[in-house]
Amino acid sequence: MTKPIVFLDIDGTILDYDKNIPNTSKKSIQQLKDKGIHVAIATGRAPFMFEHIRKELDIHSFVSFNGQYVVFEDEVVYQNPLPKAKIEQLYTQALQSGHPMVFLNDMGMRASEANHSHISESLGSLKFEYPEIDPEFYKNQNIHQALLFCTTHEEPQYLGGHDQLDFIRWHQYSMDVLPLGGSKAIGIEKFIERTGLKKEDTYAFGDGLNDKEMIQFANTGVAMGNAQPEVKELADVVTKNVEEDGLTHGFRMVGLLE
Repeated sequence: MTKPIVFLDIDGTILDYDKNIPNTSKKSIQQLKDKGIHVAIATGRAPFMFEHIRKELDIHSFVSFNGQYVVFEDEVVYQNPLPKAKIEQLYTQALQSGHPMVFLNDMGMRASEANHSHISESLGSLKFEYPEIDPEFYKNQNIHQALLFCTTHEEPQYLGGHDQLDFIRWHQYSMDVLPLGGSKAIGIEKFIERTGLKKEDTYAFGDGLNDKEMIQFANTGVAMGNAQPEVKELADVVTKNVEEDGLTHGFRMVGLLE
C-alpha cells in the first residue's frame, strides 16, 4: 500500500489573505509529513516566487507555472516552455494594443516596460516588487509562463486567436499565458509518471480558476471555502475558508488527519 500524495495550492490555500501561513496549517502539514504522507505544492507561481514557502514548510516537491515545471525531491522531472514564435506573435499584438507583459522562467522574471500600474497592482497583490525591464528576455531564455496585463473587457481580442496558447485570468488586470492544454493536472500527471506514485492516492486542495483541472484530476479534490464557485462545483469536498483553518479542517474531512 502506497502513501497518499497531497498537492497544495499556495494563494488562498496555504497562504491566508495577508500572504502568511497560518500556524495551524504549518502544524497540520508537518503532521502529514510525520505520517509519511507526501506533500507537494501546486501553483501558478514561478519557483523563485515561493522558495521561502518551501523552506518554511520543508517541502522539496512541486508543480509550478500551472504544470509547466515539475520538481520531485529537488530534481526537475518535467518542463514545457512556451514556443518562442508564439510568444513573439502574442507580444507583437500586446504592443499594438498597449498591453504590457512579463516573461518568467524558473530563476526570474522581466517586464516589457517600466512603471505600468497594471503590473504594479497585479504583482503587488502577491507582494512582489516591479520586475527588471527586458522586453527581449523571452528570446534567449526558456519561458515557462508569461503574464499579459489587460482587463476582462480587453481580453476577448486574445482568446481563441493563439492556437498554441491558453489564457487563465488570476487578477482583474492580469492573465497567465500557458502552452495550450497546460494545467496543474498535466503537471501532476507527469509527477505521478516519473515518481511511480498512483493517481488513486492523490489529494488536491485549491481555490482558484487555475485549480479546476487538478481538482477534477485528483482522486480527491478539495475546494477551500473561499474558492471560486466553479471550483466548488468540481470538488469532492468543500472545506472551510482559509482564514478559518480551512486547510487543517480539509485534511480531517478527507481522513488524512484525525
